[in-house]
Amino acid sequence: MPTLQASMQFVATLACGIFAGAAIYINAVEHPARMSCGTLVAAIEWAPSYKRATWMQAPLAVSGFLFALIAWFAGAGLKWLIGGVLLGLVVPFTFIVIMPVNKRLLSPDLDKNSEEARQLLERWNRLHAVRSALSTLALMIFLLNF
Repeated sequence: MPTLQASMQFVATLACGIFAGAAIYINAVEHPARMSCGTLVAAIEWAPSYKRATWMQAPLAVSGFLFALIAWFAGAGLKWLIGGVLLGLVVPFTFIVIMPVNKRLLSPDLDKNSEEARQLLERWNRLHAVRSALSTLALMIFLLNF
């Protein structure tokens, strides 16, 4: 079991680290850069960026959670379960809290150059920061307990 536990801890930490790095990059670099181009360009660019990031981040969050859960079952301490749950929470948070904003930003009815679009993009960035915080906290727990 120690080999399984260590392997699962490693891949959970790796998945979490990649997720957290991508999430922080989006909040700190990509989104501010798109917003600096004006609301119209930001709203237009957001859609393909969001769709591509989904295919990277969703599997990382789910697999990181599952690997941490397996590590915990294999004998890792409770902190591995806590870190895994924190990482896994980004999934329901995305579906419940962020998805309505995503759907509105993707709506063909939305005037991409409107004040509403600007406010939605700003709200989206604040909500996405929760994902960055949850995954970074999970990563710190994993690294401190490896």
